[in-house]
Amino acid sequence: MSTISTSASSSTAAAAAAQAAAAAALQQASQSIISGSTGSSLDVSSLVTALVNSKIAGQTATLTAKATTDNTQLSAIGQLSASLSALQVGLAPLFNGSLQTAFTATASGTGLTATAASGAVAGTYSVKTTQIAQGQSITSGAFTSTQTAAMGTGTLNITVGSSSMTLAVNSTNNTLSGIAAAINNSSSNPGVAATVVNGADGAHLVLSSTSTGSANTINVNVTGASTGAALSSLAVKSVAGSDSDTSTFATVADGKTTSIGASSLATGSTWTQSSAAQDAVFSLNGTIATSSTNAVTSALDGVTMNFASASAGTTQTLTVAADTATQVTDIENFVSQYNAVVSTMTSLTSFDSSAAAGSQGGPLLGDSMLDAIQNGLGNIVSGGIKGAAAGTTLASLGITLNQDGTMSVDTTALTAAVQYNPNQVAAVFNTSTGIAAQLNSTISAYTTTGGIIDVRTDAITTDLDSIKDQSNTLTAYQAQLTSQYNNEFTALNTLMATTTSNSNYLTQLFGGTNSSGSMSDNKA
Repeated sequence: MSTISTSASSSTAAAAAAQAAAAAALQQASQSIISGSTGSSLDVSSLVTALVNSKIAGQTATLTAKATTDNTQLSAIGQLSASLSALQVGLAPLFNGSLQTAFTATASGTGLTATAASGAVAGTYSVKTTQIAQGQSITSGAFTSTQTAAMGTGTLNITVGSSSMTLAVNSTNNTLSGIAAAINNSSSNPGVAATVVNGADGAHLVLSSTSTGSANTINVNVTGASTGAALSSLAVKSVAGSDSDTSTFATVADGKTTSIGASSLATGSTWTQSSAAQDAVFSLNGTIATSSTNAVTSALDGVTMNFASASAGTTQTLTVAADTATQVTDIENFVSQYNAVVSTMTSLTSFDSSAAAGSQGGPLLGDSMLDAIQNGLGNIVSGGIKGAAAGTTLASLGITLNQDGTMSVDTTALTAAVQYNPNQVAAVFNTSTGIAAQLNSTISAYTTTGGIIDVRTDAITTDLDSIKDQSNTLTAYQAQLTSQYNNEFTALNTLMATTTSNSNYLTQLFGGTNSSGSMSDNKA
């Protein structure tokens, strides 16, 4: 463990002060004994306290000061470790390869948005949107108030795409609203929402698929219903359409049809369809593609396209480009977090000559562990990249090292480097020997189990455990002394009281300096 001179002097001063206070109390105790011997009783409690304190005051003060120093250093090391961890998190985009794979995706029109992630490639694409994906919504025929109050009993089998549920309709739920509630509350609901809509012609049950795509059609099969029961009218069969081929796509583009692969209801159904189950249909640079959802991830590697209703019938340009703004931000964040580490280390090693003696130095002033970390990080950011071309340094990106160990960023120079010299940026922050990779490895070595921070923390913790053991031993010794002195001085007090009483009796009997005594008087 490193020795901190200011902490040591503080500990020594505290022990000296405690000893001085104990000596003063002991002097008072001595006076108490003298007073007792001249006729007054002893103040046993104060006397015992003073004598015990004189024995243990110095040790107590020393242990307390050492514990304070250890806890202060533990807190300081915790601050240092936290700032290093924060820097390591901020370094991640610069050493894990994501810096050079940050892209933006921008559409030229409305209704189409896109995001780019790992795997994206810069490029420009023509996106023609024929239709967006949507879920099916169907409405039953109208029911009278008498029918809605008693739909009959039986079993409904409801399917949405390949998922299904079976619902028993009985006297507890055979109203139209009861059936809707039972569908919505079923734990096996296949992805359908049920609503009752009251119109001028009566009440209607509306079923809407919660999933988009032409495969997710709604079908209802009714079994066990009595003849003439309104429940039978809830049966419906949807027919899924098929997605188009190239010729059909061209027909749609000419406006001769409004939907591709859209569902329809079987002939003779009492239900009507307000929204067909259909896929999104689009082309990318002339290649036709479909998707059951409006969030398309499979058309372009690393790019997610999102279609909204406004995109239908439009042709837009989608541009995928390097996200230079994010790259600049990530690098500037790294500099900011590195400076925060430097600031923390400076605070922990500060020296204030105007402060009181013993508290002038920071908790880790002169600490060899912190010095090693400071030098290790400083050597990395000030050096170049091994095996790279000359000049492959942070300075080549507009990042300079200041005299106080912090770094400064010329945002204009950094932005220019990111935009026009991406190979230089990639070299400085390569994933194996780059600045960020070196810092990450070094910080991990410092903070890992068995690293210098862990070893130092364990040493201080062990010292605190030892101080606790010593304090417990000292407390037991204090209790032993207190009991011993209480017994001894209580007995002495009793003895002196008896002696005083005997002396007074003899004086009354034989006389003293200014009296003749009762025996003398009797003789006369």
